[in-house]
Amino acid sequence: MMRWSLGLFFFFLLSLMACSNKDEATANKPQMPVPNVKIAQALSQDVTAWDEYTGRIEAVSSVDVRARVSGYLEKVNFKAGELVKKGDLLFQIDAKPFAAQLDFSEAELARAKAKHELAKNDLGRAERLFSGKAISEEEHDARTKGSEETLAAVQSATANVASAKLNLDYTKIRAPLDGRIARELITEGNLVGGGGADATLLTFIVSVDPIYVYADVDERSALKYRRLAIHEGNRARPVPMQLAVADETEFLHLGHIDYISPRADITTGTVSVRGILANTDGLLSPGFFARLRVRGSAPYSALLVPDRAIATDQAQRFVWVVNQEQKVEYRQVVLGSLVGQLRVITQGLKTDDWVVIEGIQKLMLGFQVNAERISLVEPKGEK
Repeated sequence: MMRWSLGLFFFFLLSLMACSNKDEATANKPQMPVPNVKIAQALSQDVTAWDEYTGRIEAVSSVDVRARVSGYLEKVNFKAGELVKKGDLLFQIDAKPFAAQLDFSEAELARAKAKHELAKNDLGRAERLFSGKAISEEEHDARTKGSEETLAAVQSATANVASAKLNLDYTKIRAPLDGRIARELITEGNLVGGGGADATLLTFIVSVDPIYVYADVDERSALKYRRLAIHEGNRARPVPMQLAVADETEFLHLGHIDYISPRADITTGTVSVRGILANTDGLLSPGFFARLRVRGSAPYSALLVPDRAIATDQAQRFVWVVNQEQKVEYRQVVLGSLVGQLRVITQGLKTDDWVVIEGIQKLMLGFQVNAERISLVEPKGEK
């Protein structure tokens, strides 16, 4: 019994020493500082959803300038890259052979007319003689056919004159449309071939203002844009569109969708849409790639928070919300479109929730925080 009592005494003594050491270690352990965060209530406002795509810019009109007649290029009458007007003289082909051909055709026409006048006079005499039974019917028919033959020769010669005039006119190659012209592909003194598919390509012209942009969208988006365009029965209103080129961060160029392809590409499941926009300064050129966004909804009321306030937990998106006890709560959210630096929250938030805007990296569920309340600023530009 004495041995058991001593054992219990020593066990109790060791337990007291262990508890004392544990309490001392706990007391000496440094306390976690309360993190400082900034919190704000979600911004409530009307917004519009925008769908973004990569687009390609194309000219409304583009023309390859080719020679219509063959000859030696005598003059280039423009500077590469300049704006030209419809009808401006671009190239001059040596016109002397064509002027000579016109002179020859006009002389042939004059001779055909003279023969026709003689044949008409012969036919007039033949008709008087035939009425008096002075010549045979066979002779009368010969004079009639002779007159008709010379008339056909006059018509043929007239057509040859018209053709020669056209060829002479084609030696002056003029701009078929307003636009920006490329460099000359053939220089003065070279022989150019005209007419047909093998005609020499001299340069090309692209129209400048307005300009097209094309993008490929999925079937669901194409249906959405068609529905957005329906207004007051069969009357359509254009769906707004905005564009930014490679060196721009904001969508500065405004236009609208003017065409949606009536057929989807069965290999990709996409539909081609086209926007049209002004290009008065000539900044946009065919072949440029651009970021394109199309209005995807009518204005609707939404809650917005800064995109940086949204965290990711595997496949879930969430924000930290500070409650009345200054502790953080996990709040899963569903995201909408991006409006400037703010993100639309379609589900998971209420207007009176205080969301952590800055300092989310320091937080864990249930943390006590030192929260500074701030107000969000409404984004500039189109909503």
